[in-house]
Amino acid sequence: MEPLGKDAGTAGGASPSLGPVGPEAAAAPQPPTHAPASLAKLAFGALGIVYGDIGTSPLYAVKECVAMPHGVPPTAPNVLGLLSLIFWSLTFVVTIKYLYFVMRADNEGEGGVLALMALVARRKGKANARWTPRLVLLGLFGAALLYGDGVITPAISVLSAVEGLEVATSTFNSIVVPLTCVILVALFWAQKGGTARIASVFAPVTLAWFLAIAAMGLPWVLHAPAILGAVNPIHAVRFFSAHGGHGFLVLGSVVLCVTGGEALYADMGHFGTPAIRRAWIVCVFPALLINYFGQGALLLARPWAAANPFYALVPTPLLIPMVALATAATVVASQALISGVFSLTRQAVQLGYLPRVTVVHTSARTEGQIYIPEVNWLLMAACVLLVIGFKESTRLAAAYGIAVTGTMAITSILFAVHARREWGWSRARAGALLALFLAFDLS
Repeated sequence: MEPLGKDAGTAGGASPSLGPVGPEAAAAPQPPTHAPASLAKLAFGALGIVYGDIGTSPLYAVKECVAMPHGVPPTAPNVLGLLSLIFWSLTFVVTIKYLYFVMRADNEGEGGVLALMALVARRKGKANARWTPRLVLLGLFGAALLYGDGVITPAISVLSAVEGLEVATSTFNSIVVPLTCVILVALFWAQKGGTARIASVFAPVTLAWFLAIAAMGLPWVLHAPAILGAVNPIHAVRFFSAHGGHGFLVLGSVVLCVTGGEALYADMGHFGTPAIRRAWIVCVFPALLINYFGQGALLLARPWAAANPFYALVPTPLLIPMVALATAATVVASQALISGVFSLTRQAVQLGYLPRVTVVHTSARTEGQIYIPEVNWLLMAACVLLVIGFKESTRLAAAYGIAVTGTMAITSILFAVHARREWGWSRARAGALLALFLAFDLS
């Protein structure tokens, strides 16, 4: 696909505006509605761009929860409690928080922490004058964290993928870092083809991944259907009652199941809210739940599989093909944040917080599908330097978690302010929802 056009963004001193908001927004152009066939195509493309990151969380989320010494033994009460926490985290953070609430706060179809900050900053009035600069600063800090996420996610995803090949063979031990760097360079080189072209390649891989992880987990769920009882939140309550402060620390591993949630909001402009919602409900959410519950059922039958419950689901003859598919899927996982950083950069330029850059539009139908060469090559250099400097994915994990959950928490705060200012929510209503959001984000 050849670039359809370019613009140089907005000069640094431009007015911080992405479009009309507030009472005058009623006359603003509405996002185009998509025919069912077009919506299905966009939803399919969203699989590869938006859901790669959160889709590969089963590789490590359950494993980290039962890994000693910081995890808990895979006893029946612990497994049911962990699965309950995972189920309600996915349901509340992704389905309710992002897909139902936060993605309603779009700025002419664009999402992300900067778009939300712009919505909050435009509200005038004496009561808002004191807090608006602080909220803008908070939004900019959230954008900085999202840039950090955009650098760390490709590095940790591709590095962990290449490390995963060691499960099948030790041949790659000496070339993990060089091979990772080669894959990263190829990934960023492919960005100039545009989101649509990348999605056409990545979406089938991601669909195959979701079908595979569901197929791996389903036999174990059918073997022990009682594992589905974990949807009862009483198991999560009992888990915390039994483990106290240590259970709260384990929740830091549970939150790995929602890494990539912020990408849903940041990538709104690439595919639109309806397509992202449909892909989650029809494919991603069911596949993730089946695999997580399958890992739980496996741990109940084989507690010794706690060292790597994901790969323990795989029959031995299929191990090497599954490692290869996991490698491809984790490479795809980095795309969600790369696309999100492109959208974030264009918003920052339009708001006057970054100098002008070259914005290449790569789609005639979807205005939000863009490519920014300067940002692309800077991201590539930063990712390669991270891999060379850290050498192991585990050394990046702490920074990864801080970047992800920090951005989510800031998004929650800005959304509550926007709901109160623009939608007229009461202080009690906005505060109660914010408290629920932060309970997950800050844990």
